Formats: sequence, structure tokens, C-alpha cells
Amino acid sequence: MEPPFPGMDPYLEEPSLWPDVHHRLITMICDQIQSKLIPGYRAVITPYIAFESIAVAPVRRAVPDVAVVDHALLPPSSGGTVAVMAEAPLTLPALMTVPVEYARIEIRTVRDQVLVTDIEVLSPANKRPGLDGADAYEQKRQQIFASTAHLLEIDLLRNGRRPQLAHPLPDAPYFVFLSRVQQRPRLEIWPLSLRLPIQPVPVPLRPPDADVTLDLGAAIHEAYRRARYDLEIDYREPPPPPDLPDADATWLDTHLRERGWRA
Repeated sequence: MEPPFPGMDPYLEEPSLWPDVHHRLITMICDQIQSKLIPGYRAVITPYIAFESIAVAPVRRAVPDVAVVDHALLPPSSGGTVAVMAEAPLTLPALMTVPVEYARIEIRTVRDQVLVTDIEVLSPANKRPGLDGADAYEQKRQQIFASTAHLLEIDLLRNGRRPQLAHPLPDAPYFVFLSRVQQRPRLEIWPLSLRLPIQPVPVPLRPPDADVTLDLGAAIHEAYRRARYDLEIDYREPPPPPDLPDADATWLDTHLRERGWRA
């Protein structure tokens, strides 16, 4: 099934879905870049572990239709009135902090393994306020800024803290940031619209080698098709998190109706 949005699908931000989306995107992006690299470079997937708070689906217990009871094991009756416990009127999944495996892409030179470009698809842990979240990610950014490696950051999550900049960002749901070694501290920034296709962005290598291009929109769409996310997502509901500006929410509703995803 073809994805319903021209670029990023906001429904893919669902916390319980995002680890799988992230894994598939990393694979699609790495394979796409590797096919374009000249000899002397390799794109490598490097995993890491982050702790995320996600809603864990309950385990369904099987209840037998017939029970065999050994009366000898039952407690003796006191002869008094037995209190009847009221069933809970509501059950909801708890948020549980669990280890989640994510990954980044590193473009390295062949044999001597020098890091040339670090590609990050930001996870909720990278954007979560706190010492173990956005602060820790910012420290890693600063280490890259002090190195001879380029940094390409892909932020496809509306929630959380954006990577820190010296000036405010324009209003946009998603961003791509590129820090080239030779242009620091200035960054190239691509705000991504919910309504438009995502244009290819450059992935720099060592001078004088030319940039290769990353078609992020194609990677998102291919990941969507292979994972069959259309079977999992209910497009009749608002996307998570429910904070779209009114104009985007109206466009989203009209767009989904025109595509037949909403009645």
C-alpha cells in the first residue's frame, strides 16, 4: 500500500511504532547512501541503546471454559457473608521504561576507519529534556563539532527539544540539519513541510570528493511500504502527538478524505 502523505507521515511518530520506524529508516538510508558512495568509503550502521517510556501492550491471559477444583485445597468457610469485589471500571496500559535499540549511520574511510560523516535520525531519547536525554545528545553534538567529521541530523519528531541553535527556528514540523566541517559554526537547515514532498539533501564527504544525495522522502516511503504500516495505523484518529496547528490539522483531514483514508 502506498503511503498517504507526500513526505513524512505524522502517524509514524506513535511512540510504540517509532522504534520499528527508526530501525527501518536507518536501513533504507544506509543502503541508499552506500549505493552512491565512491570506493574508499563505507556506510556503517552503529547501534546504541536508549531507555524510553512507552506503553507496553498487555499480555492476554487464556481463561479456561471449565475448571477442575480440588475442594480439599479451598480455605474453610467462616460462615459469614462473603464480600463481593467490584471489578475495576477502567484498565489502561502503563508507561514502562524499557531499553530500546536504535542506531546511527557512520560514513567511514575504508581500512583506516576515519569517521567522515555522522548521520543521526533523532530518537525520543535524543530530544527528551534532562541529563540522560537532550543534554547527553548535545554533548555528543559538541564532540562532533570539535572533530573533523560532518554531522547530518534528521529530526522527524515534533515532540521534544530540537537540537540547539544560536537563533530560533521557523515553524515547521520536521527539520534536517547539516554541519559541514569547513562551514562551522554555520549549519545548513531544511525545514520540512507536512504538505510537500521532501527534496533530496546532500551528504558531504572528504574534500575534494563531491557530496552524495540522500532522498529522504523515498526512504520514508519505502520503509512504509515494506513494513505495511497501513495495516497498523488508524487514520480516522488524530496523529500523535495531537498538537498540529489548526491549518495543518485541517489540511490533514481534507487530504486523508480525498485519499479515501477517512470517510
